[in-house]
Amino acid sequence: MKYIILIGDGMADAPIDELGGKTPLEYAPTPNMDRLVEIGSLGLFHTVPEGYPPGSDVANLSILGYDPALYYTGRAPLEAASIGVDLEAGDIAFRCNFVTLADTDGKTIMADYSAGHLSTEEGAKLISSLDEGLRARGVRFYPGKSYRHLMVWEGGKDALDCTPPHDISDREATPHLPKGDGAEFLIELTKASWDILKDHPVNLKRIENGQNPATSIWLWGQGKAPSIPTLKERFALSGSIISAVDLMNGMGVYAGLNVITVPGATGYIDTNYEGKADYALKSLDDNDFICVHVEAPDEAGHQGDLQAKLKAIADFDARIVGPILKGAERFGDFKVMVLPDHPTPVEIKTHTSDPVPFVLYSTHDAGGERTTHAKAFTEKEAAGTGLVARSATKLSEEFFS
Repeated sequence: MKYIILIGDGMADAPIDELGGKTPLEYAPTPNMDRLVEIGSLGLFHTVPEGYPPGSDVANLSILGYDPALYYTGRAPLEAASIGVDLEAGDIAFRCNFVTLADTDGKTIMADYSAGHLSTEEGAKLISSLDEGLRARGVRFYPGKSYRHLMVWEGGKDALDCTPPHDISDREATPHLPKGDGAEFLIELTKASWDILKDHPVNLKRIENGQNPATSIWLWGQGKAPSIPTLKERFALSGSIISAVDLMNGMGVYAGLNVITVPGATGYIDTNYEGKADYALKSLDDNDFICVHVEAPDEAGHQGDLQAKLKAIADFDARIVGPILKGAERFGDFKVMVLPDHPTPVEIKTHTSDPVPFVLYSTHDAGGERTTHAKAFTEKEAAGTGLVARSATKLSEEFFS
């Protein structure tokens, strides 16, 4: 038996007037996911337990079968694992975004949470300059991908209230600076980054090209290293993960999965979909499990770009779900689960904690009686089936049984 999880990050949404009251999942062409619904079981999955922030960290831990109440310590420690940063007992890791702050009417606005989707090469040059300029203060900076990077505070504080920058797009940033024990130090670091970045050659070149510069760092997602059992320890499975974001790859490291790097995987709508599908199927030749994560719908949602989100959903269906389902036929028996991790509504540009549609299909059940009778992979259809999953542990045990 082969096991396949396909994640379209942030695909779920809310009804939109421009789409005639439909959600992007209802409007975009998704024949492959709809076909799965017709032969499998559709329901709603509460990926974000009550009391937890609706982030990709919490939601995707749930998808992989890890109860956040037992294993969640913060986003940044997972990303540290992805880029090979070993955290000592007293280290606190922080996600370090490059952002574009703009002064408007005397207020500092979060103009772009991604600094114009900075390239990985540009980000590496900027983070190197920050590390050189600020390491004497007891912090180290490590390069990640695009605008997403890492800071480690040796012997630092983690009882802090830090706001993700994508939660405050186009809003005043100052009220959302860190709060709590240690916040003053983080704010000092943030302000110190301004002078380092202001006239950096990378930013001068971006301004010359009409692109948003990285004017500041933004620190959030802090935490200590978690202790997580591997999927092999839990279910005696070998597996791999494919994603363009460090969060997912770090989660894969803790879960004991092989992290597969696909050339051209960007974490955006221009990602290498075909490469991800091909590498996923090749991995299943030698392993029991593959998880394929596509970030594009989430990024489009954060940007409030409806057309990009519709395209990302359609591409996920046509270029990931379809080819992988077709290719998996050569393995005979397989199980597949397809779902978003959380909603990222384009109208509010951030995550919500609403449950998401998920579909399960097993070749063992082919031709048998269906447990649900939905016809399309949508939020409304999922809500109407009555199938609700609230426990990440129970759902994973059912899926991997």
